Amino acid sequence: MGMFDSMHISASGLAAERLRMDVISENLANVNSTRGPDGKPYRRHEVVFKASDNVPGTSSSNAAGAHSQLHGVEAVAIVEDPSELRAVHDPANPDADENGYVYYPNVNPVTEMVDMMTATRAYEANVTAMNAAKNMALKALDILR
Repeated sequence: MGMFDSMHISASGLAAERLRMDVISENLANVNSTRGPDGKPYRRHEVVFKASDNVPGTSSSNAAGAHSQLHGVEAVAIVEDPSELRAVHDPANPDADENGYVYYPNVNPVTEMVDMMTATRAYEANVTAMNAAKNMALKALDILR
């Protein structure tokens, strides 16, 4: 395991959680948008993550000598939530359909706030891990003095 592998892994986590926070912010900003760029109501988006093998130099051996692969994380897609839109009867609204219903996004602000808190905590955990790795590297350099 290289000296900077844990920093690369934490950096991939920071980038992933920042993207997740951007998507959550977009969802919250559009909570009352009845029309998107395509003319249809906005739909909630979610980020799909997967373990990444694209983290530079992340192979290591464990104490038993077996070879294991370390992974970072990467976003593979931003997908629309397929759940139902919220229908509100408001015939006076210019976006109402022929039955007088206006369709609002399937964004629940409470769910988005919980997701935002978990993304923030995950981001903070990655910052803490990166700082610990940095401090260990600095201590190793201090030994050489």
